[in-house]
Amino acid sequence: MDYPGNLFVVAAPSGAGKSSLVKALLELDSRVFPSISHTTRAPRGQEHHGREYYFVSDAEFDAMVEHHAFVEWAHVHGQRYGTSKKAIEERIAQGADVILEIDFQGAIQIKEAFSNAVLIFILPPSWEELRARLERRGEDSPEVIELRLKNAAQEMAQACKFDFIIINELFERALFDLKAVVHAQRLKFAAQRRARADTFRSLNIA
Repeated sequence: MDYPGNLFVVAAPSGAGKSSLVKALLELDSRVFPSISHTTRAPRGQEHHGREYYFVSDAEFDAMVEHHAFVEWAHVHGQRYGTSKKAIEERIAQGADVILEIDFQGAIQIKEAFSNAVLIFILPPSWEELRARLERRGEDSPEVIELRLKNAAQEMAQACKFDFIIINELFERALFDLKAVVHAQRLKFAAQRRARADTFRSLNIA
């Protein structure tokens, strides 16, 4: 189905800066709205239910899977994350641009369900910098950091399946690149035709 809104899907290994970039974009662009995923993991820091994620129990997550409520869901670092298909459809059907932060497995599944989805992968500038960022976060034990680095190798091997690649070496530059992707997508013929259907009809453009 052709929706008037755009769907942006951002994936990255832990520590690449995905969440910070998406947060900054949302603060700068009032036309982009976050899609809030469900997860079985516990909240971190100042996270709140219904803002960063919907934090649910394993039983609640199982029930949603059973009722096919997710367009995608996956195991990530020992926890489960899922994206509600209904929530996305409602927003992009209203013409809103929605941005999703998920793992690469989920991104591929989203593309299968929403063919117009724009997939964006965030890379770190180097392995050394990725490790340093994970250590500076101070949220994980050394064992968990090693697991995240091991997973990062598998995740980054899938970057070729994405539409755009942004290397987050300098945050301001990476944010500029992310804004550029969003803006360019809005100017594509198909996106403009969806968003400005009345204008296209009045100008007799098919």
